[in-house]
Amino acid sequence: QVQLVESGGGLVQPGGSLRLSCAASGSGFLFDVMGWYRQPPGKEREWVATISSGTGTNYADSVKGRFTISRDGTKNTVYLQMNSLKPEDTAVYYCAMRRRFDSRYYWGQGTQVTVSS
Repeated sequence: QVQLVESGGGLVQPGGSLRLSCAASGSGFLFDVMGWYRQPPGKEREWVATISSGTGTNYADSVKGRFTISRDGTKNTVYLQMNSLKPEDTAVYYCAMRRRFDSRYYWGQGTQVTVSS
């Protein structure tokens, strides 16, 4: 049984910052790939960033230079530091993790991020 729980979402003004966290609980397994996705209102889910067990990172062009993904593999936790937020960053943000044991992906329930004055 694996459960991913996101936190840190909320309302922020344009130019502000938020830090999202996602922790996997209920399992003794480790995860080798972690990432963040988002779904803006009325649009389909899109990839935001990923980080591997080797600390390699990749970002979507829309967030590159503004967002930073990091992880704590021991605690099975992934973070997303979001700076210089724009209204177009408004979305439900989802975390995802791939379990090392069998390469299965797990998803969180999502956390709302709203960028508005």
